[in-house]
Amino acid sequence: MDLDELRRRALLVHDLYDELNRQEHGRVWTREEFMLGFMGDAGDLAKLVLAQEGARTSRPDAQAALEHELADCLWSVLILAHRYDIDLENAFVRTVDELGKSISARLE
Repeated sequence: MDLDELRRRALLVHDLYDELNRQEHGRVWTREEFMLGFMGDAGDLAKLVLAQEGARTSRPDAQAALEHELADCLWSVLILAHRYDIDLENAFVRTVDELGKSISARLE
């Protein structure tokens, strides 16, 4: 599956959340609320990574939970990029290229 397909599927769920939030709360989430949701997911991911590394108590479904939180974080990044009209693919390629050049220059 490529990034366009991931983005398309993420937006389908985004639209369902919008519909649910309109029905239950009379409004949709703001960009700030999506960011806060992402921060919560990132915190959950951090706890799972710590558990995987033995710094926290692990849980029986640790691998499945880690997969779920990584996917949640990816979903949030895709939605935030959409909400801020960011071409994530181009931004990623540009950023990774810049990092690669910067790191390579420091290694020389």
